[in-house]
Amino acid sequence: MADLPSPAAVNAAAASFAGLTAKLDYLSASDLAQVRLAYRYADQAHLGQLRNSGEPYITHPIAVAAQCADWKLDAQALMAALLHDALEDCCVTKIELIERFGSPVAELVDGLTKLDKLHFSTREENQAESFRKMLLAMARDVRVILIKLADRTHNMRTLSDAPRDKWARIATETLDIYAPIAHRLGLNQTYRELQNLAFRYLRPWRYAILSKAVAKSRGRRRDLIQRVQEEVDTAFTNSGMDVRIAGREKTLYSIYKKMEEKHLTFAQVTDIYGFRILVPSVIDCYTALGTLHQLYKPVPGKFKDHIAIGKLNGYQSLHTTLVGPSGVNVEFQIRTEAMHLVAESGVAAHWLYKVNTPQGSGTGDWLGSKWLQSLLDIEDETRDAAEFWDHVKVDLFPDAVYVFTPKSQIMALPKGATVVDFAYAIHSNVGDRTLAARINGEQVPLRTEIKNGDVIEIVTAPGAAPNPAWLGFVRTARARSKIRQHLKTLAQTESEDLGEKMLAQALRAEGIEKLPDDTGSNRLLWEKLLRFTGNKSMSELFLDLGLGKRIASIVAKRLLTLLTDRGEKPDALLLTRERYTTNEAVAQGGVVLDGSENASIRFAPCCGPVPGDAIVGYLGRGEGLLVHAADCAVAQKLKLNDSERFIDVQWSDDPVRPFETEVRVTVVNGRGVLARVAAALAAAEVDITHIDMEDEAAQDATDLRFVIAVRDSKQLETALGNLRRTHAVLKAQRSKVTQ
Repeated sequence: MADLPSPAAVNAAAASFAGLTAKLDYLSASDLAQVRLAYRYADQAHLGQLRNSGEPYITHPIAVAAQCADWKLDAQALMAALLHDALEDCCVTKIELIERFGSPVAELVDGLTKLDKLHFSTREENQAESFRKMLLAMARDVRVILIKLADRTHNMRTLSDAPRDKWARIATETLDIYAPIAHRLGLNQTYRELQNLAFRYLRPWRYAILSKAVAKSRGRRRDLIQRVQEEVDTAFTNSGMDVRIAGREKTLYSIYKKMEEKHLTFAQVTDIYGFRILVPSVIDCYTALGTLHQLYKPVPGKFKDHIAIGKLNGYQSLHTTLVGPSGVNVEFQIRTEAMHLVAESGVAAHWLYKVNTPQGSGTGDWLGSKWLQSLLDIEDETRDAAEFWDHVKVDLFPDAVYVFTPKSQIMALPKGATVVDFAYAIHSNVGDRTLAARINGEQVPLRTEIKNGDVIEIVTAPGAAPNPAWLGFVRTARARSKIRQHLKTLAQTESEDLGEKMLAQALRAEGIEKLPDDTGSNRLLWEKLLRFTGNKSMSELFLDLGLGKRIASIVAKRLLTLLTDRGEKPDALLLTRERYTTNEAVAQGGVVLDGSENASIRFAPCCGPVPGDAIVGYLGRGEGLLVHAADCAVAQKLKLNDSERFIDVQWSDDPVRPFETEVRVTVVNGRGVLARVAAALAAAEVDITHIDMEDEAAQDATDLRFVIAVRDSKQLETALGNLRRTHAVLKAQRSKVTQ
């Protein structure tokens, strides 16, 4: 039985709630009454629970609600903040919350609750699923993440009370996930605090050393800072401008990162201190800039206009670095009061401005809502939690580049984004049909990274399609998820076609000319077959057959039994012909290959079969069809263990593309040898797609490995013949694992 909290602890909790109510003067009397009810319910639910510090647990929900009150969130959000741990820790159900406080509050609490009741294979998967749920709830109602960030901030402020072995995990999670989300939503004050707190617990020794260094520096530069402030104040008074001047100090974490990334000592970091100039209107920002540039000389290349081109998270400000007294660089940020509110509070400024929004709709009309909408788009295409989180992490990098369409529309993309990312940012149809691109009028490769100010034009074609290689260089979550969705759809369609073809061939081997259609009386037949296989539809059955999850011959035999029960008999002539022309060991059905196959059929890299080679097809479990050369040792070993998974495959008379295979060439080292070998291959009209050399130091003889693309085995033999006749070539042969 849990120890009851002491009277002093109870008084402390009551006092802290009194502190919360003092912040709720912006709420109506009825809303305040609802918040008080939520507090009483949460207090009762957490009765007897203590925090690591020994305080009553209720002090934590109160602190979270107090942070939300600072952002002036509505009553529903404050109630959810007070109840946010009730579902998880107190056996309270969502239905109970709906009955007591209404559906919107219950949905907010549910969005915040971890998935403890579900079981996952790994902690990472559990975490990924939790973040997916939280982010999707956030996308539908941004109050979820505001409460979550308030929760995380208070947990970080009190992390010293937690066991030390938890510090690193919680601080790393805060730095990698919550701080970037706060930045993405424009909550800069929270972003900076989370970074500093995480730094304090991840690198305690460095935090302490840097904290002392900054304190000493502050003392040394006090006179300089005071002088700058007085001179700036005088300049604006003389110009007749009404401004508010505030000092600004770089956070310990940002100083640490700058020292680490640029390999600087503390003494070399010159922009620790700066000033913020707040003015009445946008035009005053530029007037104030002129006044400052008249007072001190600007540092070239250190001016940024984030008003004309705002950041992705809605941040707006003018930044300029000036050479102050004694040659010390001082940074100034110039913005309006409204910009300052958004800069510090981001999306929370939506409530601070007291903008009216429909009940339950927390996103409002702010810049970050595009990112939140993109989360919902990605979720529609990505059901796997780890893959979803992998997509989202990419978009949490704060750096951005700003580029233009040919019609001068400005677009913001993450730093490192390519022209393919730009194409998908315009529209998924543009991305899917991208053929080429021009930057500033010049044709560029699709993997080219875009830079600030680039004018980008995308060239599309109706027949163009996403290339799997694009996944190797795209940076945005939207592009990555759209490409993967297209490839999955393509692979599924091809695997279905392959499965249908295999079942039809296997049924022919049983003496039935073709598959029955799914109309009329045949529908009952297919329903019985699907019950036998456990599939929901014909397309799912064909997909399983194409991916090797089911054996075509077994399904065909069952279908034959159903047809026989209905009175249909196998065609004796067809049965005899099929048995004479088909190897009995190969019972899955035949497939003709012409090179047009994509994801459903792959060619084994161990033997690199080309047209003209004898080949076999291995149907891996859930992997589709893998084509081997018949004499490949890997295929022979598989055949011993899994003979029923081999199907008959043969080359088409007219392949539509060249096929890759590997050749190994042993040469005598010498000047110009590689050029002669390449010339011999070129003379046979084969394409060289890859060259690999031995890593050892140069010896008298060395092996060169070439991956070449050939039309058929005859062209390959011609290429090998050319190589063997080349001066300095000792041996040329195909690289193939054979028995």
